[in-house]
Amino acid sequence: MRGDERVSHALVDPLRVYGGLADLGSVVVAVPVLLAVIAHVARRGRAAGTYRWWLPPLAAAVAMALVPVLVVPLKALIDRPGPPIMGPGTGYYPSGHTATASVAYGTATLLLLPWLSRAAARRALVAACVLVNLGVGYGLVRRGYHWPLDVVASWCLCAMLLTVFRMVLGRAGDQPK
Repeated sequence: MRGDERVSHALVDPLRVYGGLADLGSVVVAVPVLLAVIAHVARRGRAAGTYRWWLPPLAAAVAMALVPVLVVPLKALIDRPGPPIMGPGTGYYPSGHTATASVAYGTATLLLLPWLSRAAARRALVAACVLVNLGVGYGLVRRGYHWPLDVVASWCLCAMLLTVFRMVLGRAGDQPK
């Protein structure tokens, strides 16, 4: 048995609270949060006359759209079976819920940070983002929906997406020469 399977077997607990944490990574929860932040930031940026106000919200939407484009083919290619509680199916690696949560909450956080003037508010927002994403991953493993490495793989994939998104945000504010 692989290490992540041993960890998973030791952690699995069918309590509903873990399912609730896992659900924070579902499309029906995470994407509306991101859409609300996109609308808010677009409205504020346009009202403030921010140069290329539309670029950060558009980049966030594109990053979210890239999640299934990247995750679904990887699931099909790797074809990894899920934990025993999930039955005989395959396609659990990487975790789609983890990827959805990471990109939705990560891009939402990065969109909001420039609009927060207090350092304490920025720290609190980043901490909340990290805690929610850790909660989603923990809930998925604890409930038995994914192996730990499914979750870690999604975090790695999304770290790359969020890094590119952050670079786009850095370029968005550049004034024309």
